[in-house]
Amino acid sequence: MQLSGHITRESLMTLEAYSKWRKVHVPEIIAHRKLRSVRLGDHVNVQFESETTIRYQIQEMLRIEKIFEEEGIQDEIEAYAPLVPDGKNWKATMLLEYVEINERKRELARLIGIEDRMFVEVEGHPRVYAIADEDLDRENGEKTSAVHFLRFEFTDVICASIKAGASAKLGCDHTNYPSHVEICSDTLASLAGDIS
Repeated sequence: MQLSGHITRESLMTLEAYSKWRKVHVPEIIAHRKLRSVRLGDHVNVQFESETTIRYQIQEMLRIEKIFEEEGIQDEIEAYAPLVPDGKNWKATMLLEYVEINERKRELARLIGIEDRMFVEVEGHPRVYAIADEDLDRENGEKTSAVHFLRFEFTDVICASIKAGASAKLGCDHTNYPSHVEICSDTLASLAGDIS
């Protein structure tokens, strides 16, 4: 998978080429995704996206749906490419994970607004709250969605601190899910690569 800084139809593999590539490289992608996943408490998993994870997602969708026509490929790029960090931010998919169906229904009702209460706190700086679900609203008056898309937009000063190796926490200050966790050094090193 060739990273180019910009996902275009021409920079994606054909279905045949991807099928061959996939047989060898999927373990690397899984390891990369795991490195960039941060669990917050028992029920929130935040997957920080990168060009690698989004290219993989697009290629997987093209493979699964057997999409090979230009328009379909472009639709997949337009759906997923906005999740690639652009040098001043971290972008993530947040999953609210509840196995038992009744518990999930109850908790999604209690967690309305959680996506707006997610934050990153870089050492020495105020919290940066997520800008959530820019593509569409993912909750209603009865419940929130189990999946949200987050963008943490940083100032130049915070970007410099991240690049210099400052520690950082991921947290949530929603009334019904107060939690925070230190982002481990390996994950933070990978995320620092998203900052230009």
